[in-house]
Amino acid sequence: MVVLVTGGAGFIGRWVVKKLLQDKKKVIVIDNLSNSRIENLDEFKENENLIDIIIDDIRNRAIIENIFGKFKISTCIHLAAQIDVQESIEHPDRAFEINVLGTYHILEAARKTNSKVVIIGTCLVYDMADTKVAISETHRIKPRSPYAGSKIAAEELAFSYYYGLGLPIVVLRPFNTYGPFQKTNMEGGVISIFVKLKNKGEKLKIFGDGTQTRDFLYVEDCADFIVGASENENCIGEVINAGMGNDISINELAKLIADDENLIKHVKHHHPQSEIMKLVCDNSKAKNLLNWEPKTPLKEGIQKLENWIMKFERGK
Repeated sequence: MVVLVTGGAGFIGRWVVKKLLQDKKKVIVIDNLSNSRIENLDEFKENENLIDIIIDDIRNRAIIENIFGKFKISTCIHLAAQIDVQESIEHPDRAFEINVLGTYHILEAARKTNSKVVIIGTCLVYDMADTKVAISETHRIKPRSPYAGSKIAAEELAFSYYYGLGLPIVVLRPFNTYGPFQKTNMEGGVISIFVKLKNKGEKLKIFGDGTQTRDFLYVEDCADFIVGASENENCIGEVINAGMGNDISINELAKLIADDENLIKHVKHHHPQSEIMKLVCDNSKAKNLLNWEPKTPLKEGIQKLENWIMKFERGK
């Protein structure tokens, strides 16, 4: 039995692949490399359980059906997505084609083989306005971008296959994930960007007053969550959040990373109307269903990321 990981050469995807291979699972990756690097998988090239790395697109229905039919896919961990919020605002068609139509191709191929599909969603589907409590899976949905809209549409489409057609479906919503192999430019996460700027001796720019908070999840803990949920029958038909369960302000985060407040600079917010002021995950469902808890404290995770960035930059 084989696990298919879509977007497996991406930031979270390569860690999911690593966890699966450590667990002696047979793995196939499909990735179009539009937002990832084939080098992210170099570590696993000699692993006999990595059956194939297919450079193609989930919008290619024929290739998806061929993979499911040829390799007897038991589970598909579906990470491939258009993930840039601003790009989705400028080009909503791309968000629809990749996130909705691409997911439809996965679901149709899985239906023919009764393969489990694990949809990796986003916390951005939730209503973020004036949130003062930890966000649980029952929190109100309010997508504010074509990206978020397309992700919730993909989830609802998947659940129609679960309720209407009996296809095993799991929906997972990780919060702000960070760690090695994340991009350090403006396409990356704030922690990766801050660490890169600090290492270069440049100022860490905070948009607005910096009181906005985030719940940061280390990527290996995220991968453990995804793989664990993919293998647990209790998760079928469920939506499950993953996060640390506590938040930190961007001001405090910058101080933690920079060790020098002179390296921190506040700048005018380019989209103040869309800022999320408080974002923290209620991870109790993941704890109860999976006996899962994140293991990596924020300071330790930042140090691991910094070590990787320094090693990566030396290797260029």
